[in-house]
Amino acid sequence: MGIVLKKTHKFFILFLIAGLYSCNSNIEFTEYNTLQNSGWKSHEKISFNFDVTDTIQPKNLFINIRNNNNYPFSNLYVITELKAPNGDKIIDTLQYAMTDAKGRFLGDGFANVIENKLFYKEQLKFAASGEYQFNIRHAMRKNGQVNPISNLEGIQDIGFSIEKK
Repeated sequence: MGIVLKKTHKFFILFLIAGLYSCNSNIEFTEYNTLQNSGWKSHEKISFNFDVTDTIQPKNLFINIRNNNNYPFSNLYVITELKAPNGDKIIDTLQYAMTDAKGRFLGDGFANVIENKLFYKEQLKFAASGEYQFNIRHAMRKNGQVNPISNLEGIQDIGFSIEKK
């Protein structure tokens, strides 16, 4: 009977690993940077470097934000920069909703940490292979003020991911 349990146990582990692998088979790149003291400094640019070899298939690019209940706003403004190997840059200023109309945080999570997977570029075909760099910084300001918020509370991690379409 002990041998049967071991074989069943091994089968279960292999089945679990195969299931986890198949769920994430579309992910080509994912990386997170953890921010110190659950805050994002206005001068803090978060960078991700990644290699592109496939210039034929379209990709979906995502910004991944993990925040806690200390995040005081219903939205998030960011400035992004995508640098290509040839030096070309795509710069965007983007706004994302972080709460619903009742003030409840959007995204998935448990306890005090909420994760938002935000579309950055949909069905992007990279023009050239090589090393790319994605940079992001927050652009949050209080109403009527020009200067950015020096420390954006409640943001814990910033991530970037690329998935096959």
